[in-house]
Amino acid sequence: MARWKQSDAVRAAIVLCAILAIAALHYLTPPELDYWHYIFQRLFYLPVIYAALYFGWRGGLATAIAAWIFYSPPFAGAWQNLPYYSLSQYLEVIVFCLAGILTGFLADRERRQRADLQLKTEELSRVYAELQRNLEQMKRSERLSALGQMAAGLAHEIRNPLASIDGALGVLRRKRVSEDKQAECLEIISSECQRLNRLLTGFLDFARPRPPRLLPTDLNLLVESVLDLSSHAIDGKSITLRKLTDPELPVLRSDPEQLKQALLNLVLNAVQAMPQGGEIVVSARRSGGNAVLAVRDQGCGVDPENLERIFDPFFTTKQDGTGLGLSVAHQIVAQLGGMLSAARNPEGGMTFVISLPMHPLEA
Repeated sequence: MARWKQSDAVRAAIVLCAILAIAALHYLTPPELDYWHYIFQRLFYLPVIYAALYFGWRGGLATAIAAWIFYSPPFAGAWQNLPYYSLSQYLEVIVFCLAGILTGFLADRERRQRADLQLKTEELSRVYAELQRNLEQMKRSERLSALGQMAAGLAHEIRNPLASIDGALGVLRRKRVSEDKQAECLEIISSECQRLNRLLTGFLDFARPRPPRLLPTDLNLLVESVLDLSSHAIDGKSITLRKLTDPELPVLRSDPEQLKQALLNLVLNAVQAMPQGGEIVVSARRSGGNAVLAVRDQGCGVDPENLERIFDPFFTTKQDGTGLGLSVAHQIVAQLGGMLSAARNPEGGMTFVISLPMHPLEA
Protein backbone atom coordinates (compact mmCIF):
# COMPACT_ATOMS: atom_id res chain seq x y z
CA MET A 1 0.00 0.00 0.00
CA ALA A 2 1.26 3.44 -0.92
CA ARG A 3 2.68 5.45 1.94
CA TRP A 4 0.49 8.33 3.10
CA LYS A 5 2.31 11.59 2.58
CA GLN A 6 1.83 14.94 4.22
CA SER A 7 0.75 16.42 0.88
CA ASP A 8 -1.96 13.74 0.64
CA ALA A 9 -3.29 14.73 4.04
CA VAL A 10 -3.43 18.35 2.91
CA ARG A 11 -5.35 17.39 -0.24
CA ALA A 12 -7.78 15.26 1.80
CA ALA A 13 -8.37 18.22 4.09
CA ILE A 14 -9.02 20.44 1.05
CA VAL A 15 -11.58 17.95 -0.28
CA LEU A 16 -13.36 17.73 3.09
CA CYS A 17 -13.40 21.52 3.48
CA ALA A 18 -14.81 21.94 -0.02
CA ILE A 19 -17.64 19.50 0.70
CA LEU A 20 -18.45 21.23 4.00
CA ALA A 21 -18.35 24.66 2.31
CA ILE A 22 -20.73 23.61 -0.45
CA ALA A 23 -23.06 21.98 2.12
CA ALA A 24 -22.97 25.20 4.18
CA LEU A 25 -23.98 27.19 1.09
CA HIS A 26 -26.94 24.85 0.73
CA TYR A 27 -27.86 25.37 4.36
CA LEU A 28 -27.47 29.14 4.35
CA THR A 29 -29.36 29.70 1.09
CA PRO A 30 -33.14 30.17 1.49
CA PRO A 31 -35.25 27.31 0.09
CA GLU A 32 -37.07 29.58 -2.36
CA LEU A 33 -33.83 30.25 -4.25
CA ASP A 34 -34.01 26.99 -6.18
CA TYR A 35 -31.65 28.27 -8.88
CA TRP A 36 -28.80 28.69 -6.39
CA HIS A 37 -29.44 25.28 -4.87
CA TYR A 38 -29.17 23.83 -8.37
CA ILE A 39 -25.80 25.55 -8.82
CA PHE A 40 -24.51 24.48 -5.41
CA GLN A 41 -25.29 20.84 -5.99
CA ARG A 42 -23.26 20.96 -9.21
CA LEU A 43 -20.34 22.32 -7.21
CA PHE A 44 -20.01 18.91 -5.55
CA TYR A 45 -18.43 17.69 -8.75
CA LEU A 46 -15.35 19.82 -8.05
CA PRO A 47 -14.13 17.99 -4.91
CA VAL A 48 -15.13 14.67 -6.47
CA ILE A 49 -13.02 15.28 -9.57
CA TYR A 50 -10.17 16.75 -7.49
CA ALA A 51 -10.08 13.70 -5.20
CA ALA A 52 -10.28 11.31 -8.14
CA LEU A 53 -7.33 13.02 -9.83
CA TYR A 54 -5.06 12.79 -6.79
CA PHE A 55 -6.32 9.66 -4.98
CA GLY A 56 -7.55 7.51 -7.84
CA TRP A 57 -10.93 5.88 -8.27
CA ARG A 58 -11.15 4.93 -4.59
CA GLY A 59 -10.64 8.54 -3.53
CA GLY A 60 -13.17 9.70 -6.13
CA LEU A 61 -15.76 7.16 -4.96
CA ALA A 62 -15.24 8.01 -1.28
CA THR A 63 -15.63 11.73 -2.01
CA ALA A 64 -18.74 11.08 -4.10
CA ILE A 65 -20.29 9.17 -1.17
CA ALA A 66 -19.38 11.98 1.23
CA ALA A 67 -20.92 14.50 -1.16
CA TRP A 68 -24.04 12.36 -1.39
CA ILE A 69 -24.37 12.30 2.40
CA PHE A 70 -24.51 16.11 2.53
CA TYR A 71 -26.48 16.38 -0.69
CA SER A 72 -29.01 13.61 0.09
CA PRO A 73 -32.59 14.78 0.57
CA PRO A 74 -32.90 13.65 4.21
CA PHE A 75 -29.92 15.74 5.32
CA ALA A 76 -30.52 18.68 3.03
CA GLY A 77 -34.20 18.70 3.81
CA ALA A 78 -33.60 18.51 7.52
CA TRP A 79 -31.51 21.67 7.49
CA GLN A 80 -34.10 24.09 6.16
CA ASN A 81 -37.22 21.99 5.64
CA LEU A 82 -36.31 21.47 1.97
CA PRO A 83 -38.74 19.20 0.11
CA TYR A 84 -37.67 15.74 -0.91
CA TYR A 85 -35.89 15.77 -4.24
CA SER A 86 -37.09 14.28 -7.49
CA LEU A 87 -35.92 11.02 -9.02
CA SER A 88 -33.50 12.84 -11.35
CA GLN A 89 -31.79 14.35 -8.35
CA TYR A 90 -31.46 10.92 -6.76
CA LEU A 91 -29.92 9.68 -9.97
CA GLU A 92 -27.40 12.50 -9.81
CA VAL A 93 -25.88 10.81 -6.79
CA ILE A 94 -25.09 7.86 -9.05
CA VAL A 95 -23.55 10.30 -11.52
CA PHE A 96 -21.35 11.61 -8.67
CA CYS A 97 -20.06 8.11 -8.08
CA LEU A 98 -19.60 7.36 -11.76
CA ALA A 99 -17.73 10.64 -12.28
CA GLY A 100 -15.42 9.89 -9.35
CA ILE A 101 -14.79 6.29 -10.45
CA LEU A 102 -14.23 7.13 -14.13
CA THR A 103 -12.02 10.13 -13.44
CA GLY A 104 -10.03 8.18 -10.86
CA PHE A 105 -9.62 5.26 -13.23
CA LEU A 106 -8.28 7.55 -15.94
CA ALA A 107 -6.03 9.31 -13.45
CA ASP A 108 -4.70 5.97 -12.17
CA ARG A 109 -3.97 4.84 -15.72
CA GLU A 110 -2.21 8.11 -16.49
CA ARG A 111 -0.12 7.75 -13.31
CA ARG A 112 0.82 4.20 -14.25
CA GLN A 113 1.81 5.31 -17.73
CA ARG A 114 3.79 8.19 -16.27
CA ALA A 115 5.52 5.83 -13.84
CA ASP A 116 6.31 3.40 -16.67
CA LEU A 117 7.63 6.28 -18.75
CA GLN A 118 9.76 7.44 -15.83
CA LEU A 119 11.17 3.93 -15.41
CA LYS A 120 11.90 3.69 -19.12
CA THR A 121 13.48 7.13 -19.07
CA GLU A 122 15.69 6.17 -16.16
CA GLU A 123 16.57 2.91 -17.91
CA LEU A 124 17.41 4.78 -21.11
CA SER A 125 19.49 7.26 -19.12
CA ARG A 126 21.34 4.40 -17.48
CA VAL A 127 21.90 2.68 -20.83
CA TYR A 128 23.02 5.98 -22.37
CA ALA A 129 25.47 6.59 -19.53
CA GLU A 130 26.78 3.05 -19.92
CA LEU A 131 27.09 3.59 -23.67
CA GLN A 132 29.00 6.82 -23.07
CA ARG A 133 31.37 5.02 -20.73
CA ASN A 134 31.87 2.26 -23.30
CA LEU A 135 32.48 4.84 -26.01
CA GLU A 136 35.06 6.61 -23.86
CA GLN A 137 36.75 3.28 -23.19
CA MET A 138 36.70 2.51 -26.90
CA LYS A 139 38.18 5.94 -27.67
CA ARG A 140 40.92 5.39 -25.12
CA SER A 141 41.57 1.93 -26.56
CA GLU A 142 41.67 3.36 -30.08
CA ARG A 143 44.05 6.12 -28.99
CA LEU A 144 46.30 3.58 -27.30
CA SER A 145 46.10 1.33 -30.34
CA ALA A 146 46.90 4.24 -32.67
CA LEU A 147 49.74 5.28 -30.40
CA GLY A 148 51.09 1.74 -30.44
CA GLN A 149 50.84 1.56 -34.22
CA MET A 150 52.53 4.93 -34.58
CA ALA A 151 55.30 3.91 -32.17
CA ALA A 152 55.80 0.61 -34.02
CA GLY A 153 55.82 2.39 -37.38
CA LEU A 154 58.21 5.05 -36.16
CA ALA A 155 60.54 2.43 -34.69
CA HIS A 156 60.45 0.47 -37.94
CA GLU A 157 61.12 3.55 -40.05
CA ILE A 158 63.99 4.65 -37.81
CA ARG A 159 65.55 1.20 -37.66
CA ASN A 160 66.13 1.00 -41.41
CA PRO A 161 68.17 4.25 -41.72
CA LEU A 162 70.05 3.40 -38.54
CA ALA A 163 70.95 0.01 -39.99
CA SER A 164 72.23 1.68 -43.16
CA ILE A 165 74.24 4.21 -41.15
CA ASP A 166 75.67 1.47 -38.94
CA GLY A 167 76.64 -0.55 -42.00
CA ALA A 168 78.33 2.44 -43.60
CA LEU A 169 80.22 3.19 -40.39
CA GLY A 170 81.33 -0.44 -40.22
CA VAL A 171 82.79 -0.14 -43.68
CA LEU A 172 84.56 3.11 -42.76
CA ARG A 173 86.13 1.48 -39.69
CA ARG A 174 88.07 -0.88 -41.86
CA LYS A 175 91.66 0.09 -42.39
CA ARG A 176 91.82 -0.38 -46.14
CA VAL A 177 88.91 1.35 -47.79
CA SER A 178 89.13 3.02 -51.15
CA GLU A 179 88.25 6.66 -51.54
CA ASP A 180 85.28 5.79 -53.76
CA LYS A 181 83.95 3.44 -51.06
CA GLN A 182 84.46 6.11 -48.41
CA ALA A 183 82.56 8.65 -50.50
CA GLU A 184 79.76 6.13 -51.06
CA CYS A 185 79.52 5.43 -47.32
CA LEU A 186 79.50 9.12 -46.47
CA GLU A 187 76.76 9.66 -49.02
CA ILE A 188 74.74 6.85 -47.43
CA ILE A 189 75.16 8.38 -43.98
CA SER A 190 74.18 11.85 -45.23
CA SER A 191 71.09 10.64 -47.12
CA GLU A 192 69.91 8.45 -44.24
CA CYS A 193 70.35 11.32 -41.76
CA GLN A 194 68.26 13.50 -44.03
CA ARG A 195 65.67 10.74 -44.20
CA LEU A 196 65.57 10.54 -40.41
CA ASN A 197 65.17 14.30 -40.21
CA ARG A 198 62.26 14.22 -42.68
CA LEU A 199 60.70 11.37 -40.76
CA LEU A 200 60.90 13.12 -37.39
CA THR A 201 59.72 16.42 -38.89
CA GLY A 202 56.70 14.72 -40.42
CA PHE A 203 55.98 12.89 -37.18
CA LEU A 204 56.09 16.13 -35.19
CA ASP A 205 53.87 17.87 -37.76
CA PHE A 206 51.36 15.06 -37.35
CA ALA A 207 51.58 14.65 -33.58
CA ARG A 208 51.80 18.33 -32.65
CA PRO A 209 50.27 20.50 -35.38
CA ARG A 210 50.11 24.21 -34.76
CA PRO A 211 46.69 25.88 -34.67
CA PRO A 212 45.69 27.51 -37.96
CA ARG A 213 46.12 31.26 -38.46
CA LEU A 214 43.24 32.48 -40.60
CA LEU A 215 44.34 35.02 -43.18
CA PRO A 216 43.07 36.19 -46.58
CA THR A 217 43.87 33.35 -48.98
CA ASP A 218 43.79 33.60 -52.77
CA LEU A 219 43.47 30.06 -54.09
CA ASN A 220 44.70 30.99 -57.57
CA LEU A 221 47.94 32.42 -56.18
CA LEU A 222 48.26 29.48 -53.80
CA VAL A 223 47.98 26.95 -56.66
CA GLU A 224 50.58 28.86 -58.70
CA SER A 225 52.96 28.86 -55.73
CA VAL A 226 52.53 25.11 -55.19
CA LEU A 227 53.17 24.40 -58.88
CA ASP A 228 56.33 26.50 -58.79
CA LEU A 229 57.60 24.56 -55.78
CA SER A 230 56.61 21.22 -57.31
CA SER A 231 58.38 21.91 -60.58
CA HIS A 232 61.73 21.48 -58.79
CA ALA A 233 60.74 17.97 -57.72
CA ILE A 234 60.13 16.77 -61.28
CA ASP A 235 63.90 16.64 -61.85
CA GLY A 236 63.86 15.83 -65.56
CA LYS A 237 60.91 13.41 -65.43
CA SER A 238 58.43 13.51 -68.29
CA ILE A 239 55.75 14.98 -66.05
CA THR A 240 53.57 17.94 -67.01
CA LEU A 241 51.99 20.17 -64.39
CA ARG A 242 48.77 21.85 -65.48
CA LYS A 243 46.71 24.43 -63.63
CA LEU A 244 42.94 24.55 -64.02
CA THR A 245 41.46 27.29 -61.83
CA ASP A 246 38.51 29.63 -61.81
CA PRO A 247 39.74 33.25 -61.96
CA GLU A 248 36.50 34.37 -60.29
CA LEU A 249 37.20 32.48 -57.09
CA PRO A 250 36.78 34.89 -54.15
CA VAL A 251 39.45 35.39 -51.52
CA LEU A 252 38.58 33.29 -48.47
CA ARG A 253 39.76 33.07 -44.89
CA SER A 254 42.11 30.18 -44.28
CA ASP A 255 45.69 29.42 -43.28
CA PRO A 256 47.64 29.84 -46.55
CA GLU A 257 50.83 28.22 -45.20
CA GLN A 258 49.11 25.12 -43.88
CA LEU A 259 46.91 24.83 -46.95
CA LYS A 260 49.98 25.20 -49.19
CA GLN A 261 51.72 22.46 -47.22
CA ALA A 262 48.76 20.10 -47.60
CA LEU A 263 48.39 20.79 -51.34
CA LEU A 264 52.15 20.49 -51.88
CA ASN A 265 52.14 17.10 -50.14
CA LEU A 266 49.42 15.92 -52.53
CA VAL A 267 51.28 17.16 -55.63
CA LEU A 268 54.60 15.63 -54.49
CA ASN A 269 52.78 12.39 -53.74
CA ALA A 270 51.42 12.46 -57.31
CA VAL A 271 54.91 13.11 -58.72
CA GLN A 272 56.31 10.14 -56.80
CA ALA A 273 53.44 7.94 -58.04
CA MET A 274 54.32 8.67 -61.72
CA PRO A 275 57.78 7.22 -62.42
CA GLN A 276 56.80 6.72 -66.06
CA GLY A 277 55.65 10.32 -66.45
CA GLY A 278 52.28 11.77 -67.33
CA GLU A 279 50.17 14.79 -66.47
CA ILE A 280 49.19 16.21 -63.09
CA VAL A 281 46.23 18.57 -63.06
CA VAL A 282 45.78 20.88 -60.08
CA SER A 283 42.37 22.56 -60.10
CA ALA A 284 40.53 25.06 -57.93
CA ARG A 285 36.83 25.77 -58.23
CA ARG A 286 33.75 26.62 -56.27
CA SER A 287 31.06 24.04 -55.57
CA GLY A 288 28.06 25.41 -53.72
CA GLY A 289 29.30 26.78 -50.42
CA ASN A 290 32.68 25.04 -50.64
CA ALA A 291 36.01 25.75 -52.27
CA VAL A 292 37.35 22.61 -53.93
CA LEU A 293 41.04 21.93 -54.64
CA ALA A 294 41.83 18.77 -56.59
CA VAL A 295 45.03 17.00 -57.61
CA ARG A 296 44.55 14.49 -60.45
CA ASP A 297 47.42 12.25 -61.55
CA GLN A 298 48.06 9.42 -64.00
CA GLY A 299 50.15 7.32 -61.66
CA CYS A 300 49.98 3.75 -60.49
CA GLY A 301 47.03 4.48 -58.20
CA VAL A 302 46.13 2.73 -54.96
CA ASP A 303 44.72 -0.76 -54.63
CA PRO A 304 41.04 -0.80 -53.55
CA GLU A 305 41.85 -2.73 -50.36
CA ASN A 306 44.33 -0.01 -49.33
CA LEU A 307 42.17 2.96 -50.23
CA GLU A 308 40.75 3.31 -46.71
CA ARG A 309 44.22 3.20 -45.12
CA ILE A 310 46.11 5.77 -47.17
CA PHE A 311 45.56 8.50 -44.56
CA ASP A 312 46.76 6.30 -41.67
CA PRO A 313 50.11 7.30 -40.15
CA PHE A 314 53.11 5.36 -41.50
CA PHE A 315 51.04 3.54 -44.10
CA THR A 316 52.86 3.69 -47.43
CA THR A 317 53.36 1.55 -50.52
CA LYS A 318 56.60 3.32 -51.52
CA GLN A 319 60.03 1.94 -50.89
CA ASP A 320 61.42 5.15 -49.36
CA GLY A 321 58.19 6.73 -48.12
CA THR A 322 57.55 7.67 -44.51
CA GLY A 323 53.77 7.28 -44.66
CA LEU A 324 53.20 10.67 -43.04
CA GLY A 325 52.66 13.01 -45.99
CA LEU A 326 49.00 12.15 -46.58
CA SER A 327 48.36 11.86 -42.84
CA VAL A 328 49.69 15.37 -42.23
CA ALA A 329 47.69 16.74 -45.18
CA HIS A 330 44.53 15.04 -43.88
CA GLN A 331 45.04 16.50 -40.42
CA ILE A 332 45.71 20.01 -41.77
CA VAL A 333 42.54 20.00 -43.87
CA ALA A 334 40.53 18.73 -40.90
CA GLN A 335 41.89 21.57 -38.72
CA LEU A 336 40.78 24.06 -41.37
CA GLY A 337 37.24 22.67 -41.15
CA GLY A 338 37.42 20.84 -44.46
CA MET A 339 37.63 17.29 -45.75
CA LEU A 340 40.29 15.44 -47.75
CA SER A 341 39.16 12.49 -49.85
CA ALA A 342 40.69 10.21 -52.44
CA ALA A 343 39.24 8.28 -55.38
CA ARG A 344 40.59 6.05 -58.13
CA ASN A 345 40.33 7.41 -61.66
CA PRO A 346 38.58 5.19 -64.21
CA GLU A 347 41.49 5.54 -66.64
CA GLY A 348 44.10 5.04 -63.92
CA GLY A 349 45.73 7.14 -61.28
CA MET A 350 44.21 8.95 -58.33
CA THR A 351 42.35 12.16 -57.59
CA PHE A 352 42.74 13.80 -54.18
CA VAL A 353 40.11 16.43 -53.33
CA ILE A 354 40.29 19.10 -50.62
CA SER A 355 36.90 20.58 -49.82
CA LEU A 356 36.89 23.69 -47.63
CA PRO A 357 33.95 25.78 -46.41
CA MET A 358 33.79 28.99 -48.38
CA HIS A 359 34.06 32.10 -46.16
CA PRO A 360 34.68 34.86 -48.68
CA LEU A 361 35.97 38.17 -47.38
CA GLU A 362 33.73 41.18 -47.73
CA ALA A 363 34.85 43.70 -50.34
